[in-house]
Amino acid sequence: MADMENRGIHQTALTPADAAEFARMLHDAPGPHLGRSPVPVLVHTPGASSAERRAALQVVYDAIVARIGEPTLYGGSSEGPSVRWRDGRRVVLLAGDRQQVGLSVHDTAALESEEHRAFEWGGAWSGGEPHDVAALPYIWQLDRSGPGERPISRPSGRLAAGLAQFQYGLELLLAAWVEQLPVQVGSDWASFCLTSAADRGRQLLVSYSLEDGLHASIDDRDGEDSEGRAQVMLARGWQSRDRGWWQTDVTYPERACATALAALVVTELRARGTRAPEELRARDVSCKDRGELWLPGLGIRH
Repeated sequence: MADMENRGIHQTALTPADAAEFARMLHDAPGPHLGRSPVPVLVHTPGASSAERRAALQVVYDAIVARIGEPTLYGGSSEGPSVRWRDGRRVVLLAGDRQQVGLSVHDTAALESEEHRAFEWGGAWSGGEPHDVAALPYIWQLDRSGPGERPISRPSGRLAAGLAQFQYGLELLLAAWVEQLPVQVGSDWASFCLTSAADRGRQLLVSYSLEDGLHASIDDRDGEDSEGRAQVMLARGWQSRDRGWWQTDVTYPERACATALAALVVTELRARGTRAPEELRARDVSCKDRGELWLPGLGIRH
């Protein structure tokens, strides 16, 4: 184990077996390691694609789960995974970015107090300020009542200051789902429904799964079924109409696809009268109808 710690100091990634054993040590005997810098367990190849990073992490993640069990909280930031094995005294954290993924262990109260401050004071106070949703500790989190103890309360998140900021948050969330969800929940889908006070009763669905890719659809059953209407919807980025619902699917998405789908969603919301994130709600937020899925990175209420 001392050898693993030395390799960590030199920022050299561990083998999956070593990573799993190191995770067991942090999990079972965290004391000497509390609050120390993460030990890299995976270093990505420069320029690796989302799919390549996902495949590389899968091997390491599976080894860790086989050794210490399913996490208490699944999740991820805009940069990489944020998976937690948590109880009231310590959090084993598997987290990283596009360069590397590391393991660390933290005092639960200290870590969550620091993260609550980031959520409370993060974001932008006006539409003209930079939106720092990309710096949030996590932009999605899933609690499936697994081993460990879940937090009593969740941190509050700052609302997006404008639709452009909401679009950016949606883009980051979709890109994160594409890379992170398959590793943590396999083929399980994740989805939510957007509604707007400016267009009451209408649903705009957004979802992702490994098998089906990214999906968006809008209820347009009250719209005209005409060539002119079709040209308008196709120009916005919708692909096809089925039983009154316009939809767009991207089966093998990369980051640019998340950007395009987020732009399509916001273009449609604007066209139907939405002017501010305060008018929006994310409803029916779910990951295969199992557990509680929270989306603080969206910047809207749900």
